[in-house]
This record gives sequence, C-alpha cells and structure tokens, in this order.
Amino acid sequence: MASFDITFVAKYWQTLLSGLGLTLEFTAICIVSGTLLGLLLALMSRSPNALVRTLVRMYVELIRGVPVLILLFWIFFCLPVVTGLEISNFFSSTLALTLFMGAATCESFRAALKSIPHEQYDACTALGLTNKSRLLDVVVPLMAMRAIPNLLSNTVALFKESSLASAVGTVELMYIGQNIANSTARPIEVLTVVGILYFIVGFVLTRLVSLAETRVLSRLAT
Repeated sequence: MASFDITFVAKYWQTLLSGLGLTLEFTAICIVSGTLLGLLLALMSRSPNALVRTLVRMYVELIRGVPVLILLFWIFFCLPVVTGLEISNFFSSTLALTLFMGAATCESFRAALKSIPHEQYDACTALGLTNKSRLLDVVVPLMAMRAIPNLLSNTVALFKESSLASAVGTVELMYIGQNIANSTARPIEVLTVVGILYFIVGFVLTRLVSLAETRVLSRLAT
C-alpha cells in the first residue's frame, strides 16, 4: 500500500484550481437563476388567488422534501424519457440546483415579507403609491434587506451541493478530482485536497454570511 503523500497532488494544482473555477461559475449561475425563481415564487405566495398560493406551497414542499441527488437523477435520466428531449448533463445539473435554490430562497423571501411591519403598507397607502410603486420601491427593497443573511446561507449550501453534479458527468471540481484519483490510483490524497478546497471556499463564504448578518441586523435596529 502506497504511503500517504499529499505533495503528490502538487502537479495537479492547476487542473484542480480550474475545476474550482468551473464550480464557482456553475454555482453562480444557479444562485442567480434560483434567487430570481425564489423571488417570483415568494411574490406569488402572496397572491389573492388560492390556487396560485397552493401551487407554490406544493412546489416548495416537493423540492425541499426530495434529496437533491434524486432530483438531479430524475431530471437527467427520467425527464428525457418523459419529454423525448435530449438533455445535457450541464443543463440537468443547472436545472436541479436552480429548482433547489428556488425553493430555499422562496422561503427566505416569504419569511422576509412577513417580517415587514404593517405600518410600511399603511404609509404607502397614505402616500398614495400605486401597487407597482409600493412593490418595487418599498416592499422588494425591505424584503431583500431582511432576506440577505438567509440568502447567503443558501448560497453556502448550494456551493456544497454543487459537488453532486459530478454524479451525472458535469465537469467541475469534484468530477475533475475523481478523474485524477481514478487515473493515479491515489484517491486519498486527491480527495483530501478536493475536500480542503471546498472547505476553504465554504469557510470564507460562512464568514461573509456572519459579517453580512451582523451588518443587516445593526441596520434594521437603527
């Protein structure tokens, strides 16, 4: 059995860092699309139409109740059979994580909406603001401010979940790490370094979440 030698991975640093870059790019796409989806769903959850509210609730409960890996496999393996369309591994991964992020951010935005004092709505009415102006100029900014800590926490979770994309062949850090481990027969060293890279980025994101949460709470307290 070969001895543990983490320096062996040094020759693959450039490849692993390129994989990390792909992971961050992939994660950013899912964050943007998932956050926009979550915002739309949160606003729909306040619809006067009971059917719309019920559909949003069903979507959120379904996505949050199904493991992300199962959702990813279903989209990649089953959706092409159901629709007859060819779906790439990148699109499957992006769609699965966007749906996951959408459900999570919907709950974050929905909680933020509920936390807006009713006096804010009364003030909008007193000022004679239209529904569109009230929504865009008052409700959405206040909601976004209150949702920032949870949204950043969702970002950290999504970054970690992005490693699941390797299960369907999407090229990112975990996929590249697995290929290097398989080709060199040194999985311990390679996967240890991959784990360290995930930890470093995750740790930095977690610290940013704590900093943002402190600033938002101080802002809301004033």
